[in-house]
Amino acid sequence: MRRWKPKDGRFHLSKYRRQRLRYITVLPSLVTILNGVFGFASIVLASHGKFAQAGYILILAMIADVLDGQLARISKNTSSFGGQLDSLCDVISFGAAPAFLMFKILEYRLEPANLPLLERFIAVAATIYFCCTAIRLARFNVENVRDESAHTSFTGLPSPAAAGVVISLVIFHQDKLAELFAAGTREYRIFDKLIMYSLPFATLAAGASML
Repeated sequence: MRRWKPKDGRFHLSKYRRQRLRYITVLPSLVTILNGVFGFASIVLASHGKFAQAGYILILAMIADVLDGQLARISKNTSSFGGQLDSLCDVISFGAAPAFLMFKILEYRLEPANLPLLERFIAVAATIYFCCTAIRLARFNVENVRDESAHTSFTGLPSPAAAGVVISLVIFHQDKLAELFAAGTREYRIFDKLIMYSLPFATLAAGASML
């Protein structure tokens, strides 16, 4: 019986590594992970009351979400692993992060602890939005496994677009409202309350539109 020499072992090991790299493409996967990192960073920023920054960093997550798919298609290295990783990162960046951002800004601005029903409604709206995102992404993975042509069409609103509804309202409230109306004026107070009280309803609507 012939015994393998060390060089044979190295050959089989390198062959195994090459086979793994065929299925786990490095660059697109790194960009996908970056998407998830941005989502996590948004949650951290929102927990510290930096709501505008949390919104802007989710825009970076959207850019990373677009780039990873483009890189995979350009390099012709699309894989089931990449698709699953993309959805796992998306559920953080476009599910958990926008829901948490909405919850924290309303907790800070409206002080819902003084209004128990409002506090419960905001929590329910955030939870429903997150669940809708998870269902949307799971359904997309099941319906479009190994079918790249299906990735150009969607049933329901894509999760980055749904997150964009929440993000745009938060960024407008935090960064643009003061540019349009001086703080403390009647117009400012009206739009301030209008955006804040409409945010949980907009979040619910964005969640439902994904299904």
